[in-house]
Amino acid sequence: MAKTLVVDTADGTRVPFLRGILTRSLHDAGVEFEDAYKLASSIRQDLAAEEEISLVDLRQRVVDLLQKSFSEQVVDAYRSAARLPAPILVKDSEGQETPFSQAEHIRGLESCGLSAKQAKMIAKKIHEHLLEHDISEIGQAELGRLCYDFMYKELGPDAARRYLVWTKYTQSGRPLILLIGGTTGCGKSTVATEVAHRLGVVRTQSTDMLREVMRMMIPRRLLPVLHSSAFDAWKFLPAKFSEHEDKEDMIADGYHNQMELLSVPCEAVIQRALRERVSLILEGVHVHPSLIDRIDDSEDAIIVPIMLAVLKQETLEKRLRGRGRRAPKRGSEHYLSNFDQIWSLQSYLLSEADRAGVPIIAENDKEKATIQIMRTIIDGMTSKCSATPDEVFAHD
Repeated sequence: MAKTLVVDTADGTRVPFLRGILTRSLHDAGVEFEDAYKLASSIRQDLAAEEEISLVDLRQRVVDLLQKSFSEQVVDAYRSAARLPAPILVKDSEGQETPFSQAEHIRGLESCGLSAKQAKMIAKKIHEHLLEHDISEIGQAELGRLCYDFMYKELGPDAARRYLVWTKYTQSGRPLILLIGGTTGCGKSTVATEVAHRLGVVRTQSTDMLREVMRMMIPRRLLPVLHSSAFDAWKFLPAKFSEHEDKEDMIADGYHNQMELLSVPCEAVIQRALRERVSLILEGVHVHPSLIDRIDDSEDAIIVPIMLAVLKQETLEKRLRGRGRRAPKRGSEHYLSNFDQIWSLQSYLLSEADRAGVPIIAENDKEKATIQIMRTIIDGMTSKCSATPDEVFAHD
């Protein structure tokens, strides 16, 4: 939805209504930040259906709301402001101008591995710097360099380096192929969704869905191993393959059999993303470390494999029980009754990941796990997206 335009009838200036600007004006007038934010949000909601409003009318609406809940001192302080502050404009390399938005800047900073708290702190400092120096317009490269300098000063060289690599990557146009593996219930889908949101990746694929398509094409009687869960596929292997093996080896063999069947559609999905040069997140239990060996990386893509892990049995059991509550039709009994096999499969996958040098993320908190993944992604980009600040932030 387009933003409501605020029109200054004195000079004809038309700028989008920005909640952050109004919040700051109210805060400067003596309103506590939380109350200022709520009032500005209320104004924005009221303006949702309006294409434009005059600056005079907007200020009167704010005054009317202030008079209902705040002292005359606050109302007078707000009235004394000469005008609604104009937004700070950011100009890109093609000359297009967009208002600086702390919210958008925070999201971009989270993409390079900052926590929400760190991202908010840096974005706030940048905004305060622009206001203090009366900067009404700034180039995108200059803003990037300013952000880099603040990160280096406030968070240290590692955080600044990650921002540098991430910025270089966004300039490169290269696609990112993120491969997320892990046993049943370790949080692959949840984390993939969060990472996709932060990175703005619109193409995600679950290997479970690919398996479901194959099941529609190949009936159970022809390929029973395809119609099982990855952790109990061993039950459907020919007897000659399991006569002399222990249980853990049988579980691994069954998984490998199903994984090899899924490797074909997995590879097809990845190769199409490479051809179209679009980023992709592929997640699922079938994302084995060997999958990366099947990818032709001549397209100059950034390919990052990750293996998720849950290192405490009680934590994994709790997640599997929760799965039944969130998606009743999936149920939890099937998973809990096969828990030993699921745990055994994880041990095998972690061993394979360790042997192949694939990063293992073992973090129960979703926010912390997401941050670790973002940082792992940037580490994977470093070899192809390394550059100096002067190279990355050359003037527009």
